[in-house]
Amino acid sequence: MDDLRANTQDIRPMRVIILNLMPLKISTETDFIRLLSNNPLQVEVEFLRLDTHTPKNTPLEHLELFYKGFREVTENFYDGMIITGAPVEKLEFEDVSYWDEIKMIFDWARTHVTSTLYICWASQAALYHFYNVKKVPLDAKLFGVFKHTAVDKRHPLFRGFDDEFYIPHSRHTTLADVDLVGIEEVDVLAKSEEAGMAIITSRGGREFYLTGHSEYAPLTLHEEYRRDAEQGASIDVPKHYYTGNDPNQPPVVRWASHANLLFNNWLNYFVYQETPFDVKEVAHLGEIKPHG
Repeated sequence: MDDLRANTQDIRPMRVIILNLMPLKISTETDFIRLLSNNPLQVEVEFLRLDTHTPKNTPLEHLELFYKGFREVTENFYDGMIITGAPVEKLEFEDVSYWDEIKMIFDWARTHVTSTLYICWASQAALYHFYNVKKVPLDAKLFGVFKHTAVDKRHPLFRGFDDEFYIPHSRHTTLADVDLVGIEEVDVLAKSEEAGMAIITSRGGREFYLTGHSEYAPLTLHEEYRRDAEQGASIDVPKHYYTGNDPNQPPVVRWASHANLLFNNWLNYFVYQETPFDVKEVAHLGEIKPHG
């Protein structure tokens, strides 16, 4: 930020709303709050739930105390938004019971939020809704911690990143590079030889699509693996995760530092520096120009 802009900028708390679609909502809340709080900005976080779906794994009392329904926030404006993954990946998008409401939220975010992070299933769902990009089933679950590289190292999202960085993935579907060719608004920012496209952006930073789970806590993949194994599911040991690839050994955490950088850079360059002081002006915010 240049001196002129810094000296004339008013400061207020950043308002971030999180639509939490994950089954274990309390642990997911902790994951995101941990990342959003590790920066000098004052961030006010709200949690959002769907009006058309009642989760089975979270106490109703918790939802009523800490969450707002979509109808409660439709007149609000936010600096940032995060939409998590959901356990409906194997369903066609139109077969998801709350698909109509999700589409409404996606469209609402474009006029009520400065920048939105779509994560895992939400990234595929948003790309399908906005650009008709279809998800591609995988022969086996992509499961583990994979090495990535930035397509454009100068992009502000990667300030402070090493040449290689790691992101956990846990999904049964992927995106095909060829399906993004010719979509001018969309740019691929990070890839992995094993995991494919990992970070995609559109509208110059108004939206980011993360196919992995940088927010995962150290033991999240272990808990997923143990749960599936106990249920008798056909599940491979998560790749590049356990010491010596042995599930009886502790995991090697390779992604935490870059996860913090990722969220800090998003908050700084695409939320804090781009959002208007009067957050209601987000409705009139023009296209954010791509950063050089």
